[in-house]
Amino acid sequence: MDATFRGRAHVLIVGGGVGGCAAAMACASLGVKTVLAADPDEWLGGQLTAQAVPPDEHRWIEQQGCTRRYRLFRDSVRDYYRRYYPLTESARAEPYLNPGGGWVSGLCHEPRVAHEVLQAMLAYPQMRGDLWVMQMFPVAVDADGDRIRGVLFQLPKQPATYFVEADYILDATETGELLPMGGVEYVTGAESQRETGEPHAKPEVEPHNMQAFTWCFAMGYDPDGDYVGSKPPRYDFWKAYQPPFWHAPFFSWTDVNPITLAPRRLSLFGEDGAPAMFRYRQIVNPDLYPPEIAPRPVAIVNWPQNDYFLGNLYPPAGAARQEIDWQQAYAAKELSECLLYWLQTEAPRPDGGVGYRGLYLCPHITGTDDGFAQSVYVRESRRIKARFTIMEQHVSAECRPGETLAEPFPDSVGVGHYRIDLHPSTGGDNYIDIATLPFQIPLGALIPVRVRNLLPACKNLGTTHITNGCYRLHPVEWNIGEAAGMLAAFCTLRHVEPHQVYETPSLLTEYQSLLRTQGIQLEWAL
Repeated sequence: MDATFRGRAHVLIVGGGVGGCAAAMACASLGVKTVLAADPDEWLGGQLTAQAVPPDEHRWIEQQGCTRRYRLFRDSVRDYYRRYYPLTESARAEPYLNPGGGWVSGLCHEPRVAHEVLQAMLAYPQMRGDLWVMQMFPVAVDADGDRIRGVLFQLPKQPATYFVEADYILDATETGELLPMGGVEYVTGAESQRETGEPHAKPEVEPHNMQAFTWCFAMGYDPDGDYVGSKPPRYDFWKAYQPPFWHAPFFSWTDVNPITLAPRRLSLFGEDGAPAMFRYRQIVNPDLYPPEIAPRPVAIVNWPQNDYFLGNLYPPAGAARQEIDWQQAYAAKELSECLLYWLQTEAPRPDGGVGYRGLYLCPHITGTDDGFAQSVYVRESRRIKARFTIMEQHVSAECRPGETLAEPFPDSVGVGHYRIDLHPSTGGDNYIDIATLPFQIPLGALIPVRVRNLLPACKNLGTTHITNGCYRLHPVEWNIGEAAGMLAAFCTLRHVEPHQVYETPSLLTEYQSLLRTQGIQLEWAL
């Protein structure tokens, strides 16, 4: 019979991604006994590491629009490169060093570096005894009415389970994994326009309609090499596939402009002035090193051509079974394998030939045997039914003509900015890409409608399908996790509950004061 061990903490954080790590730092900084339960098969850091997605950020990020700890993370990534990588003196002196030179962000870096930095940031609270980082899988939630007692975990590689009881449980998983386990009210997919009034919402509810997910991979280039392997089994299907809303076969140098939906011409290396996809998420830049020791360039492939939208990762709320559909996740990985093969063998070149045979996978970048990310990149999570739901009308520039900021929230727990960026969906929709105004994160979106001691700490807060598109990026997820962790710690120390903080002006003021002293920006200074 399997043994069951038991433990207790003030705060249990399930999920070791961006939000989970930020939440753990916040709780431990206040001396609250915290357990961070992370996936044993993945690096800490989620989007930044295991999913191999360099940070998507806004244009003010170097000056404002993130928490103090997120800025420390960014500064520490740059310092890591200056300290341990043989950069040129001019690169080392660059104040806004972009280690990879990619143009998606001013800080394109290797996943391994982010993992090392996050481990260092979490090391001190572990040494002090305020934080336990444990590697284990959640398998069940023990709920009692409006409260959750704890979570049962499977310990890796041994026939034993571990039950952790806690005053507060933070769901920092990438898919809102604890919500169906604990009977927490949640939604999936697209709400109806009748329900939300959002201009871009669907006419009817579509719980299966979610953003594409992607299995990223690290790809290097050696112009003199030949790294072509065997043809993937599903290659012929994907080579011929053309989505009904696409302007050409999926595997081509023509895709869709996300904003105008017009045809857009791409290229691998910027031939004929077309956008260079290799540089899009490039994370290794040879130009930063002396020529005699310069590494080959490496890019993360998270492109339109490997967005997977032919199936869902999980069923909608209310389905009999709620487990992740890993068959669909691995179908996304197979799509990425086919894209690499097409790039190597059949992608048109500007010289009239086809294929870039010198493209190769980089396992040393991803920490895997094959060069693919450790886990699938999930854009859209299950989302709690919250006391307050953030809608398109609150943040869209189109809905607030003449304004410079999104709707102000008196219960703000942070700030963020990104376009409403919805990738093609499992419901057959094309991109929805809408300008937004710099926005705030309202506390009400972190408070479940019923359950009293569970908080969202990832992409699972109270957004809609539409506004998930701008609240899902790295600095916003970090802020969500940090604010949730600070709320759990505040409630533990003050012997109150999250809904009381939300409903009581004096408690809300005290909590927001704590956030400010901890370096969490609550308003934009524009």
